[in-house]
Amino acid sequence: MHVLVTGGAGFIGGHLAEAFLEDGHDVTVLDNFEPFYAEGIKRHTLEVHREVAADGDVEYRFVEGDVRDPETVREVVDDADVVVHQAAQAGVRESVDNPQRVTDINVDGTVNLLEASKETDVDRVILASSSSVYGKPRSLPYEEDHPTEPVSPYGVTKVTQEHMARVYTELHGLPTVCLRYFTVYGPRMRPNMAISNFVSRCLNEEPPVIYGDGEQTRDFTYVDDVVDANRTLLTDDSVDGEVLNIGSSDNISIQELAEVVRDQLAPELEIEYESAREADAEHTHASVEKANETIGYEPSRTITEGVGEFIEWYEANREWYEPLVRSS
Repeated sequence: MHVLVTGGAGFIGGHLAEAFLEDGHDVTVLDNFEPFYAEGIKRHTLEVHREVAADGDVEYRFVEGDVRDPETVREVVDDADVVVHQAAQAGVRESVDNPQRVTDINVDGTVNLLEASKETDVDRVILASSSSVYGKPRSLPYEEDHPTEPVSPYGVTKVTQEHMARVYTELHGLPTVCLRYFTVYGPRMRPNMAISNFVSRCLNEEPPVIYGDGEQTRDFTYVDDVVDANRTLLTDDSVDGEVLNIGSSDNISIQELAEVVRDQLAPELEIEYESAREADAEHTHASVEKANETIGYEPSRTITEGVGEFIEWYEANREWYEPLVRSS
């Protein structure tokens, strides 16, 4: 199978491309090195891809390009059996500052991809959505039929992606599925996330900083679980045209998360607090019952277990990763 991974030099896309290569698939990665965080992390990811491809009998191709360019998109989609669409302008706060840019990338780029895919023999398009689509909770945990009332432009673009994918399935028979990720973390994660921030600061004997009162809660999802869901959907058509939550079914307050990291690395530090950030969701908590019933999805780690694994990875890769985290 030939898999196209858009945004494949990024955090989640990079892990997906690596896993597909390990599984023996040919992989094309499309990425434009969007400077949202340190490019060096993405360059390191591409080196991992090349090493994995060299060790196996698989073809690997990296294309530096943008999903907003229809010609580039058509060219890379043409050889694909399955498209795994991870490319996006991430960041809730970034979307508040620049809603036009996030719309251009996340909506127009997705339409380019769907248009190209409907004209080829693509078996399926798997799209990355987000828990940001839900907005203010009417009930928790979020089930897929919970109202989608996002509180940020980023969340609005993700809802729009989902509707466009559904329409292309209904109008054109293009198999699509949208995965609503809940705050994914793990090796090579974005440096501006709470977990990587807390770990970096504590390892450098600096107090972890919480934005807000720390009572907000998050459902953090280990990246390996996201990989497993996408692996299954390369060949599973049971949820074509639908959306699925991909989370841990567990959640933790930001206060408790900071304490878990602090207590493991630097128990003498006092946690500090700053003003809450605009448009951040107050709570996220995923119901994964539908994903379990349809594709056998099961989270593999509790948040505490996953954070412990990330800390071990960080310490083992600190020499190259930390300078990039702290420069972002």
